[in-house]
Amino acid sequence: MRPEPTPADGVKTAADGVAPWFRRRPPLLLYSYIANELLAPFFASFLILYGVFFLVRLIPLLEVVLALRIGPADFIRLFSYIFPRMLLYIIPMASMAGVIVGFTRLTNDREILALKACGVSLKQMLPPVILIAAAIATLTGFFSIRLIPAGALGFKQLMFQLAKEKIDKGLQAKEFTEALGDIVVYVDEIDDQQRWHGVYVSDMRGRTQPLITVAKTGHMEAEMERMMVTIVLNDGTLHNNEGLDNQLIRFERYQLQISLRQPTQVGKEDVTSQTRGAMSQDQLLKAAAKLAPDSKAARIYLSEYHHRLVLPVGCFILSLLGLPLGLQAGPGRQAVGIPLGLGFFVLYYITFTTTRVMSEEGVVPLVLGMWLPNILFLLLTVLIFRRVNRERPLIPEPVQRVLLAFYDRALKTAWQRAVALGRRLFDRLAGRKP
Repeated sequence: MRPEPTPADGVKTAADGVAPWFRRRPPLLLYSYIANELLAPFFASFLILYGVFFLVRLIPLLEVVLALRIGPADFIRLFSYIFPRMLLYIIPMASMAGVIVGFTRLTNDREILALKACGVSLKQMLPPVILIAAAIATLTGFFSIRLIPAGALGFKQLMFQLAKEKIDKGLQAKEFTEALGDIVVYVDEIDDQQRWHGVYVSDMRGRTQPLITVAKTGHMEAEMERMMVTIVLNDGTLHNNEGLDNQLIRFERYQLQISLRQPTQVGKEDVTSQTRGAMSQDQLLKAAAKLAPDSKAARIYLSEYHHRLVLPVGCFILSLLGLPLGLQAGPGRQAVGIPLGLGFFVLYYITFTTTRVMSEEGVVPLVLGMWLPNILFLLLTVLIFRRVNRERPLIPEPVQRVLLAFYDRALKTAWQRAVALGRRLFDRLAGRKP
């Protein structure tokens, strides 16, 4: 049998009070406690942010609901399709806020101080944060890569279906319908196969006098890919009365193509167009490969491809950044973690938007420009974590002095001048002499 190692052999054993590395167990109780402290504020922040985004998104969506007379069931389907795009921004904010709020509470209750007194360093508190951030980032990536394109495509199909149903419901026998906008249709009879008999169509699109079409029979066809409906008329006449001229045309078959793009817009976003947001990752790469490599169109497709990968990684980095920001609280000190986190979050998206535009314009290389915000914030997170781990101030003292000097000289002076100007204006309006 192989003899047991002894301290004389230069190997630490369990008898020395230190277990070998392969026998050490992670402090699961500590990890579960920290995870519980982070997940509770994460879900609370998620619900609050989702409510805010829901209300903001609901206002322009109501125009579509009222225009297409959408029922409760279709409204739920409609909103479920735009739900993943909202989560792409809600989840990173909620994740960062959850980490900040959780560690702010631990710091204010002196639990972080007690853990440090027991020999638990910040590095030992980091694994549960990494696991939670990685899980949330993976979920964000799933929404970004899979559900957002599927939701955009489903939104487009539902919009087309609802717009067509509005037209079908509006077309009643022996009634004039205005469901097609500038086109008025009258049908004398509609059979069981939805074929029209005795059709009258008035077309006012871009005209001062209507273009009148009368036909014996007709029907309507839908083209999903082009977001169009086509009215097909058979055996009729077309009456064109424009100015002093009167033109009569007989036809055996005549087609009227009508776009269904309106009112299928939510805010300023045309949800019926086949945009890059509704394309899968493979479709984006294929679309970019068909274009010239240095063209702006190809860069736009590739930027959308990297956009769906960059934001989940950014969610992971921002979540880790929340740990040192949450430790800025303490007894007798103001909790500045949340405002600092909001500032860093806004700064991240400003940087991301700027570098994305620069990448699409060809100012910087595409891959570098798209991933530059994550690189910068990763370095910033490592720097801030090291300073907090060494119990140094978040902002170096020289930078603090510069900021305070700038505040005293510029901002404070500007504020005093603004107050003085406001007083003079108030005195003039009140009829007082300055």
